[in-house]
Amino acid sequence: MSIRALIAEDEPILAAVLAASLQRLWPELEIAGTAPNGVAAVEQALALRPDILFFDIKMPGQSGLEAAEELAERWDDGTPFPHVVFVTAYDEYAVQAFEQAAADYVLKPVSDARLLRTVERLRTLCASRAADGGLAGLVGQLQALLPAQSITPRTQERLTTIRAAVGNLVRMIPVDEVVFFQALDKYVNVATADSEALIRLPLKELLPQLDPACFQQVSRSTVVNLRCVAHAGRDTAGKVVLGLRNRPEKLRVSPVYAHQFRQM
Repeated sequence: MSIRALIAEDEPILAAVLAASLQRLWPELEIAGTAPNGVAAVEQALALRPDILFFDIKMPGQSGLEAAEELAERWDDGTPFPHVVFVTAYDEYAVQAFEQAAADYVLKPVSDARLLRTVERLRTLCASRAADGGLAGLVGQLQALLPAQSITPRTQERLTTIRAAVGNLVRMIPVDEVVFFQALDKYVNVATADSEALIRLPLKELLPQLDPACFQQVSRSTVVNLRCVAHAGRDTAGKVVLGLRNRPEKLRVSPVYAHQFRQM
């Protein structure tokens, strides 16, 4: 059976070198495509359904970690999830975390000796893949890596008030009244029990300013106030969803964060 791989790398020369090395070390492997960034990688992976993903960690627009997380959210559970190999040149903490996880990493510049070990591991994984093993493995990897790739520790001064636009007015919203934050294109929606407003602060910059004992990220685009969560359950697709005490929405939880609600 043919094994297909997708390479996501923003440096065309490095992508070509990796592809050539893989074809030399693993002639049977088909390079199904290459993507110049994380956003394109997600779309190509969904379209091509490769068996293996080589994701550069640091890419413009969307990192390899963020792309893998989004792909895990959007992947059809009925089909095997690709084995993911992250490529890194700068973050030894991520490398250390990955050594304890289920997948592999390749350190730039890529050596044939190290890549050959990756190829041997991938051959074994592809030969013995369980139907859901790939997705479960990726979730474990991301859970190990996400704390390591956080840009700003959540120890800086906490926000107490959110300044948000409501029409032509600026509304001062106490953070304690926020039920959830949700990223919407260039804005973040601030939802309280009885209203909504927009702010321009990106979610990744907002999160470190929130109290982690109260606010928890549940997906790539959503942060919820845990005090406003009434219950956690599963939908018909088996995904974890949160019911809120004072909002009608059901918030879907990414597989990466679902372990935090198992005891609810």
